[in-house]
Amino acid sequence: MLVFGKSSRTGDPRDRLEILAELFREMADEPPGIGRHCALVAALIEAGELAQGIADAAFRDRGHDAPSRAQDAATGLLMALARSVWDSWRTGFRETPGAPDLAVLAATMLPDRITTRWAEGFAFYALYPESYAVAAARAGLSATTRIVGIRSIGAPLGAMVAAGLGSGDLWTVRPVGRPFRRELSLGDALAAGLIAGDPGGFAVADEGPGLSGSSFGAVLDRLADLGIPENRIALFPSHPGAPGPQAAERHRARWHRLGRHLASFEDVVLAGGLAAWVADLVGPAEAPLADISGGRWRALQGRSEDAWPPVDAQQEKRKFLVRAGGSAWLLKFAGLGPAGRAKLGRARALNAAGFTPPVAGYRHGFLVERWLEEGRPLDLCFVAPDFLIDRVGRYLGFRARHFASGPDRGASVTDLLAMARHNVGEALGPDWAGALGAWTAPRLAGLADRSHPVEIDGRMQPWEFLVRPDGRLLKCDALDHHVAHDLVGCQDVAWDIVGAVAELPLPEDAQGRLAAIVARGGGRPVDPELLAFLTPCYLAFQLGAASMAADAAHDPAEALRHRRSSARYAQKLRRVLRP
Repeated sequence: MLVFGKSSRTGDPRDRLEILAELFREMADEPPGIGRHCALVAALIEAGELAQGIADAAFRDRGHDAPSRAQDAATGLLMALARSVWDSWRTGFRETPGAPDLAVLAATMLPDRITTRWAEGFAFYALYPESYAVAAARAGLSATTRIVGIRSIGAPLGAMVAAGLGSGDLWTVRPVGRPFRRELSLGDALAAGLIAGDPGGFAVADEGPGLSGSSFGAVLDRLADLGIPENRIALFPSHPGAPGPQAAERHRARWHRLGRHLASFEDVVLAGGLAAWVADLVGPAEAPLADISGGRWRALQGRSEDAWPPVDAQQEKRKFLVRAGGSAWLLKFAGLGPAGRAKLGRARALNAAGFTPPVAGYRHGFLVERWLEEGRPLDLCFVAPDFLIDRVGRYLGFRARHFASGPDRGASVTDLLAMARHNVGEALGPDWAGALGAWTAPRLAGLADRSHPVEIDGRMQPWEFLVRPDGRLLKCDALDHHVAHDLVGCQDVAWDIVGAVAELPLPEDAQGRLAAIVARGGGRPVDPELLAFLTPCYLAFQLGAASMAADAAHDPAEALRHRRSSARYAQKLRRVLRP
């Protein structure tokens, strides 16, 4: 099934330098504490993307990794920020970091354009860069260890390993080739430099391993080719598991032989005092944090377990409840770096318009909003259809007017059609996929011209809405599904209209009425042909997501919930696609 996607940005590296300069100014204005540390980590992540983009631009020009002045300057900037992050962390945010000098990097010959990849670990999976420095400090390795960071995210992670070891020796490499059979392409100068001198050993840093661990494997293969014995190599992964089922046998066997060092989220963030980070927003914690991640929040919705909605626990973000100031507060991971911090503004705008719960603020990856204990999920209540259509229409119209997006932040109509054909073919067979053949290239071109991408909600299931005792309807979890780890991204608001009709208890004629309300609120008509096109695309995407979640679920009851969802989407698809 086609469900997942990767996000990237292409632009002038000088614009990224200006973002860093703004973050440095923010750091200078912040007193010592978690707020300043948060800005510092945002700068580290931004500098990591910049270093990755500069190195990859050189790779594209040469066809292999090779050293350059711009890469050296970008790595130096990244290392300086990593040392500042580590100093701030290990001193309880008391150490005042000096902003590194951007002039050295700005004076080098920078590429005209760079493409940077969004680091999923920082954005979605609560991977804190500080954990790599903590793991390194505990590892007992020499300060003369040479660190190899695997681009993309391995660049800042490798810098944090270097900071934790007190090393100044960081190299980054880009594995290339087939997804499960990655290889390194090193120029002679870089290959020679990688083993030159007398390093105390080698440390390889990256997120993962994933299904194959082939990025780690590619680096280890090349180090072996260069004559580095295994007893001189240490690994810094993001989790304790081994490479997945697609791993080559030699990679799997070697993985178990090598030393591995990591510090968990619990070791770092929870032990580091997550509740204390938000105390200035909500007051001192009155009880220990309650972990409601992985679908545990369902037990708080007043429903029996056999009525729980399906949850893909592997894709859910970290969530905690804290009681403070006589109220309950939800701490939800929203992402590290500038992208995570931007969600606070979206949350405040939606709350001010009356569509979402109150929000208290953002602290180092976590958005803090009030947990509304009085209220019931929409799927456990009766709400008059006319009221529901009006309220949902006003909500989506507000998003359409206020959260416009650029056209390059989501899947194209061509990509959506390819996804739909693939998923329908996999689930229902080629004859059903053939029913999508009416969407020809000229029709798609017209749809693309008439589409107006917005930061969609992307999650219109009824359990995502809360009915308050006074009858008000609030949308929960409304901030970031347009930047999730999937291929959809930002789309025309028609995507959410289709989602509302597919998911909510609405009458047969709801789509036209809903579209009219959205059009009034959004200030632009909703294209009926786009609605017709996105209907099978939405259903095919949800069918794929539910099928993959069912296959990945370890709990048989959870797998059954997803299979029921998959069957429901398949039934709806047959109705839509039947001649």
